[in-house]
Amino acid sequence: MRIAFIGHKAVPSRLGGVEIHVEEISTRLSQKGHEVDVYNRKVYDKGLKKYKGINLYSVFTVNKNSLEALIYSFLASIRVMFKNYDIVHYHALGPSVMSFLPRLTGKKVIITVHGLDWQRSKWKGLATAYLKLGEYASARFANHTISVSKTLVPYYKGKYKKEIEYIPNGISLNENIPLNGLEKLYGINKDKYILFVARLVPEKGCHYLIEAFKNINTDMNLVIAGDNPYNLDYVNSLKEASSSDERIKMIGFQDMDSLSSLYSNTYAYVLPSDIEGLPISLLEAMSFGCLCIVSDIDENLAVLENDGLCFKKGDINSLREVLEDVIIKDFKYTENFNSYKLSEKVRFHYNWDEVTNKTEQSYRKVLGKH
Repeated sequence: MRIAFIGHKAVPSRLGGVEIHVEEISTRLSQKGHEVDVYNRKVYDKGLKKYKGINLYSVFTVNKNSLEALIYSFLASIRVMFKNYDIVHYHALGPSVMSFLPRLTGKKVIITVHGLDWQRSKWKGLATAYLKLGEYASARFANHTISVSKTLVPYYKGKYKKEIEYIPNGISLNENIPLNGLEKLYGINKDKYILFVARLVPEKGCHYLIEAFKNINTDMNLVIAGDNPYNLDYVNSLKEASSSDERIKMIGFQDMDSLSSLYSNTYAYVLPSDIEGLPISLLEAMSFGCLCIVSDIDENLAVLENDGLCFKKGDINSLREVLEDVIIKDFKYTENFNSYKLSEKVRFHYNWDEVTNKTEQSYRKVLGKH
């Protein structure tokens, strides 16, 4: 099959979950013998033409939140209309608005929904309306719709009478490793820090975590691994909030080798998000057997189930109380927490090879090639 991917920012990158998802499945599809073209946004890509067997195309857009996805997805969709693709695979709601264009030339369109982006606080007015149009497009314009979140399956059934397929994100299997020099670089020690890993955007809730941690009497550190050069106002607000507490370490973007070390040696991983699809960093943390503490939104609880702890979404006091409790009671080393069981569960249920196989099967069904 010849397959096009549209919707992400750029491959390769770890700018967000969509980018990781597209990279993992597109490169695996290429390894399985398919011809795969990936359309990057020019403001993010690295000028590469090839990467792990896939073809990379750079599409013009402007670096402005309200127009970036619209211009990029329109131009990318025009380009694929007149190429010989079997499948055009869109990711995320905004880019999916343009998914009707390839269908005008007889292309089969798949849309993967990574979350209801119109709920994110940064979108207002016309931008919110546009993303809601993307939601409608994902239900009405696609030959087949996929969701990475189990909770969206009944949502689409109830709102659109649309049966969509649940195919989750995956993880790359990694082994627990030592800190490998990070203890000296960042002044941290094994089991003596709390870890946050995510792109620094308001909906990930890092500001809740900073405020909660500042009010805890502990000699542990808080390590914040992530950055966002496209929202410096928010990043700078986090730096200002944490500047008065030397225990808080903002260490920026980290590659997977460094993240593996951080996951392997943390006392607990915290994800205080307001909105999620299926958070890859949570899956990664679980795969390393981390004690995970998450906000009580359905998307987080559907993944973690009863194998971690939760607090009330957006409630700093609730988060502080849970953190104090696990630290004082040394919860990580009680019989109530089974690191090995958690690791094995997530490695079994969230596997990129299986995600790719299920996605490929969806393509074949759409094409009538069972």
